[in-house]
Amino acid sequence: MLDNSRYNNYIKTVTKQLQAEIKQKAPFASVEEEVYLNLLRTGEALSQSVENLLRTSGLSGTQYNVLRILRGAGAGGLTCGETSERMVTHDPDITRLLDRLEKRNLITRARDTRDRRVVTVRITREGLSLLAKLDKPLVDLHQNLFRHVTRDDLRKLSSLLEKVRVRKA
Repeated sequence: MLDNSRYNNYIKTVTKQLQAEIKQKAPFASVEEEVYLNLLRTGEALSQSVENLLRTSGLSGTQYNVLRILRGAGAGGLTCGETSERMVTHDPDITRLLDRLEKRNLITRARDTRDRRVVTVRITREGLSLLAKLDKPLVDLHQNLFRHVTRDDLRKLSSLLEKVRVRKA
């Protein structure tokens, strides 16, 4: 645990680092603004690493997310709406996203015979195979991205991020 003066120096260093990265000379308007910008900057850096890996398989992050959701859903699949609800990041054009995956034969879509408005989406064998090839490289990448952070700190960070996201009124 850092004592108060070492902690304050650490915080100043982190603040200065973020200011330098975004070339901001003025102090942040609030600690909330600083945290928000730090989250965006960090999220972008992490996302780029994952996107670069996925690009080698011709997938975007959202396409990969859909395939993972459908693999988890099993043989029964999910409706388009259910798939969209489970996505990590919102994609307003789920139909086009599914079109691209279907063209590559990674998913199938079928209309419900009782209610033609309902479309069920399922992952194909090709989709499962592609995910299987990506599983280990992504685990390795995630471990590498966070190798310098202790498990306790990672658990704390995850808990804090959930606390921010699931704020109670």
